Amino acid sequence: MHFSELTLPDQVVQGLSDAGFTSCTPIQAQTLPLSLSGKDVAGQAQTGTGKTAAFLITLFTKLLSTTATTPSRPRALILAPTRELVVQIEKDAQLLGAHCHFAIQAIYGGVDYMKQKNALKDGADIVIGTPGRLIDYLKQKVYSLKHIEMLVIDEADRMFDMGFIPDLRYILRRLPPFDQRQNLMFSATLNQRVMELSYEFMNLPQKVSVTPEKMTAERVEQLLYHVANKEKFPLLLGLLRRDAMTRTMIFVNTKREAERLQDRLCANDFPCRVISGDVEQRKRMNILEQFKKGELPILIATDVASRGLHIEGVSHVINYDLPQDAEDYVHRIGRTARAGAAGKAISMADEDGAFYLEAIEEYIKHKLPVEWAEDDLFIQDYKRPKHRPAQIASAKVPHGQRQKTRDKKPMHTSQPTPQSDTPKKKRRPRRKKPGSASTPPAATPE
Repeated sequence: MHFSELTLPDQVVQGLSDAGFTSCTPIQAQTLPLSLSGKDVAGQAQTGTGKTAAFLITLFTKLLSTTATTPSRPRALILAPTRELVVQIEKDAQLLGAHCHFAIQAIYGGVDYMKQKNALKDGADIVIGTPGRLIDYLKQKVYSLKHIEMLVIDEADRMFDMGFIPDLRYILRRLPPFDQRQNLMFSATLNQRVMELSYEFMNLPQKVSVTPEKMTAERVEQLLYHVANKEKFPLLLGLLRRDAMTRTMIFVNTKREAERLQDRLCANDFPCRVISGDVEQRKRMNILEQFKKGELPILIATDVASRGLHIEGVSHVINYDLPQDAEDYVHRIGRTARAGAAGKAISMADEDGAFYLEAIEEYIKHKLPVEWAEDDLFIQDYKRPKHRPAQIASAKVPHGQRQKTRDKKPMHTSQPTPQSDTPKKKRRPRRKKPGSASTPPAATPE
């Protein structure tokens, strides 16, 4: 189906032309006829198949067809589980809605609190945000949800995984009744608990599933290496050198392993950066921007980056650690082969990761093709990185002052404290009151 076959406003058509979109993806072809007619939709499709454009086209079309009853009040609300996904949706909304002239505001933690607060006070037509900070401003009565005409919940299954459901219910109960707004829910998986949520807060939603029997994108070439833990890095170096990977995402399970891998790759002339959950938000956004522009060839990430990010041209995804959650495997490899492009996903199963392999293959409903690496693919003469300096809590205090401070409080030891040469002054005995029962009788002189 082509977008020209749909009845869309001229402003939306111009936005699609600017983005270079002409043909609908499968999820767009099945959901847009329903959502444009005003029906609620719960859509399921693999990551990277165009779910964001599907709900944005419907949202802009609906808002253009009606007039705001109260100016400067939010008319549409888009909820997403992660900051990165909020930023990505806002970027797509600014592109597709460039000719609609709606005020679009992203709300998420880790950035200027007062700047976002003032932006909401000034007024926004479309609010895109994570539940936490949205609730914070809502309790302060910075904005109101009483005039919302459309609600969109993206990555609903991730909302459950991250424990956002109580926050989500708090927000949904402050919206107009479900039959007075249009509701769209999109996710890579629509399990029973997600559908229960949709039936509770949506108006007879139409469930749309695109190729649910195949969980991974068709054009992702998947490959698995069985390798010992100590041989993973030599194999990774061999793969990077052999395949000349231009834009690669490497996934690990912990922040500590991500930093260790960064040090080892940089020491061997492979520039890379790390994004994880506790990296400061502005720094994370700068790193992602460098990666998108091609200034950074390798990005190391924990699962915080495996959902919702649309980065064009990612040629390879490497699971340096197999994920402990089978669903995360699908979202990780979904960073490549997006929107019909081709990509390659390489996984390494070491002694620990092999335990997660069965659940992953059961979830994706097929066996991962196994390839055995030749000996010459392992790079053994790699450079060892310098050890990271130990972080000292009082690093800003000069060494001399820090030593003096320690000297003021001697440490407790098992050695006895030396006694002073000055004799201790004897304590004077307390006088007894005359007539006291405990006072002995006076001595009689002889």
